[in-house]
Amino acid sequence: MLNSRVVNTIAIICLLGLLFSHKVLAYDIPFWCYVLPVLFYLPFTIHGAIRIEAGYFMNTWCEVDTSEKVVALTFDDGPLPEYTPLVLDILQQENVPAAFFCIGKNIAGNEILLKRIYEEGHVIGNHTYSHHFWFDMKLSGKMLADMEEMDALTVNATGLTPRLFRPPYGVTNPNLARAVKAGNYLPIGWNIRSLDTIAKDEKQLLHRITSQLKPGAIILLHDTCKITANILPQLIGTIREKGYRIERIDKMLNVRAYV
Repeated sequence: MLNSRVVNTIAIICLLGLLFSHKVLAYDIPFWCYVLPVLFYLPFTIHGAIRIEAGYFMNTWCEVDTSEKVVALTFDDGPLPEYTPLVLDILQQENVPAAFFCIGKNIAGNEILLKRIYEEGHVIGNHTYSHHFWFDMKLSGKMLADMEEMDALTVNATGLTPRLFRPPYGVTNPNLARAVKAGNYLPIGWNIRSLDTIAKDEKQLLHRITSQLKPGAIILLHDTCKITANILPQLIGTIREKGYRIERIDKMLNVRAYV
């Protein structure tokens, strides 16, 4: 599979080959030829940046290679008092474990909710402190500081240091790859994106998720959406009706959730 290292190498070799042909072999190379490596480089790089499942800049867990009918539920962007408690109530009633990738700035004032997430058997993951729209424009050191700020709040509230990390919006780049490596995080993506943050129709949302079910799937949801809480009992029921078991993501991946 093509990743950033392979694409960068191919593009550089092509440029060097063109320069060698022009400078050393004295070939007359048209200007547009120098554009070709760039045209090769850009589509792969843009696609890799916005598609976390591509594993373009860093290896990311987006699913498990298994024949066992097991899936994991993950919730992003909480904890918030509007819908996180309702989601937790449903998960408790259905005896279903999940992962919550929390935003650090949402923890302040909601420490009790964060504790409840852990105490009820769910795993807490890092989703940065700021979740800022321009997070991906930061240098790796600034990114890491942002991520560690979320860790510090989680430690203060629960005594736990998250190891699982999910990039905001699922966007990756070389700076983030360096920050993840420096912080010894385990990047987590998904292979079923519910799009619940923009969904309007409950039946369509439910169908979108359940029609994509496959062994080892990681499902992306948000505990900040009313529609998600509304469909969650039926979603769990449909997953079970299809013969799947819902497992906590760290157990499904067989990894440590905390440092």
